[in-house]
Amino acid sequence: MAVAMARPRLEAAGSAPVIDELRGLLGERLITNRVILEQHGRGEGPYDGAAPEAVAMVRSTAEAATIVAACNAARLPVTAFGVGTSLEGHVAALEGGICLDFSEMNRVLEVSIEDLDCKVEAGVRRRQLNEELRHSGVFFPVDPGADATLGGMAATRASGTNAVRYGTMRELVLGLTAVMADGRIVETGGRARKSAAGYDLTRLLIGSEGTLGIITELRLRLFGIPEAVSAAVATFPSVEAAVETVMLTIQTGIPIARIELLDEVQMRACIAYSKLDEFAAAPTLFFEFHGSDAGVREQAEAVEAIAKEFGGADFRWSTKTEERNRLWQARHDAYYAAVATRPGCRGWATDVCVPISRLAQCIVETQEDVAEAGLLAPLVGHVGDGNFHLLFLLDPDDPDELARAKAANARLIDRALAMGGTCTGEHGIGFGKIASLEREHPSGIDVMRTIKRALDPHNILNPGKVIRLDP
Repeated sequence: MAVAMARPRLEAAGSAPVIDELRGLLGERLITNRVILEQHGRGEGPYDGAAPEAVAMVRSTAEAATIVAACNAARLPVTAFGVGTSLEGHVAALEGGICLDFSEMNRVLEVSIEDLDCKVEAGVRRRQLNEELRHSGVFFPVDPGADATLGGMAATRASGTNAVRYGTMRELVLGLTAVMADGRIVETGGRARKSAAGYDLTRLLIGSEGTLGIITELRLRLFGIPEAVSAAVATFPSVEAAVETVMLTIQTGIPIARIELLDEVQMRACIAYSKLDEFAAAPTLFFEFHGSDAGVREQAEAVEAIAKEFGGADFRWSTKTEERNRLWQARHDAYYAAVATRPGCRGWATDVCVPISRLAQCIVETQEDVAEAGLLAPLVGHVGDGNFHLLFLLDPDDPDELARAKAANARLIDRALAMGGTCTGEHGIGFGKIASLEREHPSGIDVMRTIKRALDPHNILNPGKVIRLDP
């Protein structure tokens, strides 16, 4: 993946005076080393990166506000950076400017066990938070797979494997602190579990990908660690049978915590990579149940009965921590397992979401399309909420293969939209899916542009992402 030095915008007053000013404020925390700049200009997706002109290692909301105000005065772009795990080019500094690195804003500021909430700085990572909460009997459930920062997870409206029970970042952020384009500091939401007070600025900023404001602190909902947790695995004769099991499980009201689908290609890769030799290379569902000892047993038995109705076989479940961890580690390692099947390849993950009633049809048609295109693309899915991913495994030296993958992905998005779905369930838009967003919300794009122009009139906040201001 290449990282280019972005061309600074022509209308900017010039970056040198601002960089000099920020060096006076930050000292050695204002970085212009080429290697560091390149690292901050790319995420983990398939897109080429673009390096900023300087990286500012911020330590407080006030410091971030001072930097943004200075950049706004000079019309200099600002891009926020957490840990670089985004997949849609969110952190690429397409027009140069300053990158705000939040890795040093990594404190858990408050924890209230009584109210089941906490306040954190944007640079706190997901695993770090749960490690600090572990002895308090509570946890934060959003698990996108990567050990991302919570600020980045809010900015991209992340979700992941637990969303079917606990919700996404949209539901679990009670309030936040953000720096707006002119340097104003805004606090949104509060600690109350519901409010009808004014516009919902919290939800406006969640998922805005740093284009409307830069999130610096968050107030998050927490949950009690369940008394018992069990995991289960079952294989199926077809993807349709597995999805029918998911649909009936949810319709029955079983309070499932996670349901993950791996197709036969992905399962074969996981068997080899994670040494799951006891399983078959067939469409497979991974389940997790949370509750009391009796509750998780009842849930597992009910799901086993449903799975058998649709040909589910080899249903295994366990409450043993080491067995659960082994299974879910294999699921989290699915990317690496898939890439290992084709050494030297480049992975490109897709991200559509459809109504569950259309999920089986969407997956089957997609698999047929991938086969006709002559591509290798294992499939995993958070099927409890209709979200699934292909991972195209591509030869980086074969432009024809990349072109076929792009065409297949475009057809996948069109297929999902035609079924009432979305072009992105959790990865976000970045700059790679702007055209897809325009197809998905043709009547809403102008409203989005109006909001962007009102809150960021000089277009300094992560320019070139989410929407095109000049269609």
